[in-house]
Amino acid sequence: MKAIFIPTQYTGKVDLEKIELDKLPESLGIITTAQFQKKTEEIIQFLESKGKKTFIDKVKQKNAGQLLGCDQGAALKIQDKVDAYLYVGSGDFHPMGVVMKTDKDVFLFNPVTSLFEKFDRNKIGNYEKIKKVKHIKFLSADNIGILVSVKLGQYSYNKAVEIKQKLEEKGKNAFIFVFDELNTMEMENFNFIEFWINTACPRIADDRDKKNVMDMADLENELIQIK
Repeated sequence: MKAIFIPTQYTGKVDLEKIELDKLPESLGIITTAQFQKKTEEIIQFLESKGKKTFIDKVKQKNAGQLLGCDQGAALKIQDKVDAYLYVGSGDFHPMGVVMKTDKDVFLFNPVTSLFEKFDRNKIGNYEKIKKVKHIKFLSADNIGILVSVKLGQYSYNKAVEIKQKLEEKGKNAFIFVFDELNTMEMENFNFIEFWINTACPRIADDRDKKNVMDMADLENELIQIK
């Protein structure tokens, strides 16, 4: 099956007056996702016209300010220049990653709904509790599945083989599962798998709040503790 990747941009009108300027510090880092790239340029112009200093940059990604679940480089590169970040987009997944990596406040503005708010740091505590549950389940599991996506930018088969070898050295049974589009219902068909390691987008492990899936970025410390 062939796949065609079509870049999309949000084209709706943005209500800039919904951005609560009095709550924002003077120096802001601008971060976003691919679909709001053009609207981000409009928001930057608005902020600077109101006396705010904005910073936006990139490391690996094509577009400035663009975040991926596995890459907060756009935020990290400018962290010493800014007091806080303004995330242009939806959801808590990307802002949470930036807060955890930089320990700076992140304000959220959704161009579609016009919702403006400050990221609630209490959500990080809930995330850490879930990680502890995963830690226990991983250490007690004998049969572990390793998820590998063939999508561009996510393909990590060689890394999956390396993880498999390390797990087997620790006495675990490890199996690699390769997919194009992950259907989590399909994972339930392999009921002998007690725990999953995700090498693709971290959303699989975090955004869906799965307590039996761990992202490979969290794996190294867990491997050390296997007896």
